Amino acid sequence: MNLAIFFDPLREELVPSSVSATILAAYATPFLDTFPDWRAADLALIGLDEWRGSAAGAPATQGADEVRRRFYQLQKGTGPARIVDLGNLRPGLTLEDTYQRLREIIAALLEHGTVPILLGGSHDLDYGQFLAYETLDRPVSFATVDARVDMAEQDCAVPEESHLRRMLLHEPSFLFNFAQLAHQQYLVAPDVLAALEKLHFETLRVGQVRDDIRQAEPLLRQADFVSFDIAALRWNDAPGYYPANPFGLTNEEAAKLAWYAGHNDQLSSFGLYGYRPDYDLHGLAASTLATMLWYFVEGYYHRRRETDFQSRRFLRYAVGLPGTPGKLVFYKSRHTEKWWLEVESMADSDIKRIVPCSYEDYFRAAQGDLPNRWILTQALLG
Repeated sequence: MNLAIFFDPLREELVPSSVSATILAAYATPFLDTFPDWRAADLALIGLDEWRGSAAGAPATQGADEVRRRFYQLQKGTGPARIVDLGNLRPGLTLEDTYQRLREIIAALLEHGTVPILLGGSHDLDYGQFLAYETLDRPVSFATVDARVDMAEQDCAVPEESHLRRMLLHEPSFLFNFAQLAHQQYLVAPDVLAALEKLHFETLRVGQVRDDIRQAEPLLRQADFVSFDIAALRWNDAPGYYPANPFGLTNEEAAKLAWYAGHNDQLSSFGLYGYRPDYDLHGLAASTLATMLWYFVEGYYHRRRETDFQSRRFLRYAVGLPGTPGKLVFYKSRHTEKWWLEVESMADSDIKRIVPCSYEDYFRAAQGDLPNRWILTQALLG
């Protein structure tokens, strides 16, 4: 597939040709004159400048370029950093055309094992990211990090306010699980959270993330893709979105979540949406997003490919319980000390999934209580 037809090349000043051998610019192949060989890359950066799904309209300048300018000046981490930059996506004639372009591009990258990193544009563009996974012909899971839960039902609602609802109700359904992280309860209607609970999806308020950010790790570890809205960050740490919000994640917490996402063996695409450089007078938000990208890349190159639960890399724990089920099986990685829980369908013993969990889930089971993660997964399997 010739992906070059969908992209505009970058301006040369964004990726300087004469650079130190230690910064990321020396390890990235950008689309300047020649379209890069994305099949040979681990990660592919895609700039987005599509705002027709937003009520606020488009900013005057291209946000992805402002982030790139700072990202490529950062020092390379410990990994090999095989990165290509495909340039900026040309929007389609309509917003729906843009979604379909994203679907085709991301599906092609997934087929070759290259992880797309989507940067910029309104948050509804994750609908195109979502559609790409329909081609995998298997159930998928995803997570969203956002101050709001974008499930507006009104006919007048713009796509940026209703895209999540569209994904959850997509037919035919190929969704297994969904997690909503860092929302602020006073910005979300109670019936929306009740609907997610009824669907057996997990949610984690911003206060819960702040109390113990480790709670977010299993939710991100189960995701095939993550969609991150910059509006989840408090304005003081990332003044690059509208309307301004004094509360939210700190930039340190956002970077930690980006690391969790990158470190997830299962995750195959990552989106950072909603950045508006017009509000970012000193470039603070652009620097925050560039640092988040750095942590995602660093997390990616620290992946352990932990998928063989029968190997000696895992410790197996069987916990007896009163009642049904009579036993739960947990797995703990000897290397990373991460935990997984085996869930066998009560309706069909041939259906079984091993899902990420935490030590707290194991501890709860050891005390004789069913972990909530087992209950929710059982409902999804049923």
